[in-house]
Amino acid sequence: MKLRLHHVGMLVADIAVARRVYQDRFGYDVHGDIVHDPGQTAYVQFMKLPGDTTFLEFIAPDGPGSKLADALNKGVGLHHLCYATETLDESCDYLRQQGMSLVRRPVGAVAFHGRRIAWLMGRDRMLVELVEQGAGVPVI
Repeated sequence: MKLRLHHVGMLVADIAVARRVYQDRFGYDVHGDIVHDPGQTAYVQFMKLPGDTTFLEFIAPDGPGSKLADALNKGVGLHHLCYATETLDESCDYLRQQGMSLVRRPVGAVAFHGRRIAWLMGRDRMLVELVEQGAGVPVI
């Protein structure tokens, strides 16, 4: 199993506001439009520093009924770490053997053009997303 840090997910109230702050403060470039993923009850947008390979993902609840709204109201900022893997099912199995719990089994994700993602959590309560890369094909 080979994992690569793909992105850090940050929960924000307003993607446009957060985007401007990170562009001005750190020099991030926008990498794609804001995308709505009804399955994740979220809007997302990716950014990246010039020359870097790891993305920053801004995530905003898509409404008060979003499963993310409660976390945002509690002040959660850092939401998750995401790792790309060529073997999603094997990576899920391996991480479960390492004591992580599968929070959400693999499903297709709008932000990744239908590529499957899975969600896991360890005893440290850090939420981890896995995204299926596919042999030789970069994600995003």
